[in-house]
Amino acid sequence: MTTITLVGAGGKMGRRLTANLKNSVYAVRHVEISEQGRAELAAAGITTQPLEQALAGADVVILAVPDNRIGQVAHQIEARLKPGTMLMVLDAAAPYADELPRRSDLVYFVTHPCHPPVFSEEVDPLAQRDFFGGEHARQHIVCALMQGPEHAYALGEAVARTIFRPVMRSHRCTVEQMVILEPVLSETVLATCLTVVGQAVDEAVRRGVPAQAARDFVLGHLRVELAIVFQEKEGAVFSDGALKAIDAAIPKLFRPDWMKVFEADAIRESVFGITRA
Repeated sequence: MTTITLVGAGGKMGRRLTANLKNSVYAVRHVEISEQGRAELAAAGITTQPLEQALAGADVVILAVPDNRIGQVAHQIEARLKPGTMLMVLDAAAPYADELPRRSDLVYFVTHPCHPPVFSEEVDPLAQRDFFGGEHARQHIVCALMQGPEHAYALGEAVARTIFRPVMRSHRCTVEQMVILEPVLSETVLATCLTVVGQAVDEAVRRGVPAQAARDFVLGHLRVELAIVFQEKEGAVFSDGALKAIDAAIPKLFRPDWMKVFEADAIRESVFGITRA
């Protein structure tokens, strides 16, 4: 039986992983340094182990820790990992920034959830309100075998499908492609644009629009406009008036060179900002 050591089992992400690993095909050891985290795990019937004990002979070690601590923790545990151990991290920033130990006898696997899609067929109310996934709603995931033999990919993907279940599609990417997905697409572009949308709603309310009307109007139009942009409905297009408004607004809202965020230098700057914060 494959033995998994989950470091950070009592954290925000760790608790989701702990729940999904429970009653799985894996033997799981849980590590948590905070008293509150250990107490919450104990309340759920989960026993924690000291780090040294939990790492002994582990086949897979999952680091469910903040991005800016992945490198530190990886170097802290490096000497206790047997050759062939898979070190699994849940974000590509630290691996891309060369924060992992330089040990060629370890397997490095990176995985991250896509989170439940906006357009889904979920009918269960609990699934509809599971925005992050890993509890009730189905989601897709991305995976990368950064280092190690090709046959190790199957194990990494199987573990990833378990910790993020229920999973639909699993996409194989490189670490370089994963940092384009996050932080560039999901945070630099999407989160920023949506933050601006939220600020625009606040401004509309400040100018007298009823708050609930502004919220309902924007969220309804968001769904329609996402369907148009991502071609979810055949034949759906923006009206001529909307196209004119978009063409007029783009140079006012965005710099002409905004796609430089996809360039290698910009990506490195963003990633280093995340991992060294």
